[in-house]
Amino acid sequence: METGDKLICVTDLEKHYNKGAIKALDGVTVTINKGDVIVVIGPSGSGKSTFLRSLNLLEEPTGGSIVFNDVDITKKKYRDENGKWVKVNMDLHRQKMGMVFQHFNLFPHKTIMENMILAPVKVKKEDEAAARERALKLLERVGLKDRADAYPIQLSGGQKQRIAIVRALMMEPEVMLFDEPTSALDPEMVGEVLDVMKDLAKEGMTMVVVTHEMGFAREVGNRILFMADGKLLEEGSPEEIFEKPKHPRLKEFLSKVL
Repeated sequence: METGDKLICVTDLEKHYNKGAIKALDGVTVTINKGDVIVVIGPSGSGKSTFLRSLNLLEEPTGGSIVFNDVDITKKKYRDENGKWVKVNMDLHRQKMGMVFQHFNLFPHKTIMENMILAPVKVKKEDEAAARERALKLLERVGLKDRADAYPIQLSGGQKQRIAIVRALMMEPEVMLFDEPTSALDPEMVGEVLDVMKDLAKEGMTMVVVTHEMGFAREVGNRILFMADGKLLEEGSPEEIFEKPKHPRLKEFLSKVL
């Protein structure tokens, strides 16, 4: 899998709670390139979700930097190419980062179509008819075009999560962040969601995925990050991580999950 230019550079990222007594993130440094499918694995409480949520500042880091499209989004201001100080527009950066959570976060009182077009029409001022047309194409792509007028309560968990993914795609993001997208699903629904994610990866979408699905990590990820105790302890290709693990903590983890 070919990946390209740097998209997100994370340096010495820290997130502390309780005046530093708890280090949810403890100096994490990683580069995410365009086209990367990075899968973050590790035991519960290792800082995986905190790392992911820090990428779009849903968690505000205690220290370190996150440079996205050449802008350090952890700072209030940055210098543009003309040397002028410009305020960081976090809303604009978040539009470029699609986020899919464990729970689907669909508006229950709105139809699937209304959920899909809300952000593009309200935030990006897209023409409603054009947004509806795009939404129907995305729904067709995940096999749910016939549910456009349904309400979330009428859908299964797997269907809701597929809707959550294509709703994020409606904003045409540069990177998709997935926070354990299958952990709230019944086992028979997991595959239908992972299939959508596999298709996105094949199309070259940059993705960062926190998951317990080791089969997905091995098959789809081009780089695996192993985290424990708030630290990035090992990173490498699926082959390096799963077949030639170096760190004792990784070896211990794999012995329990594989």
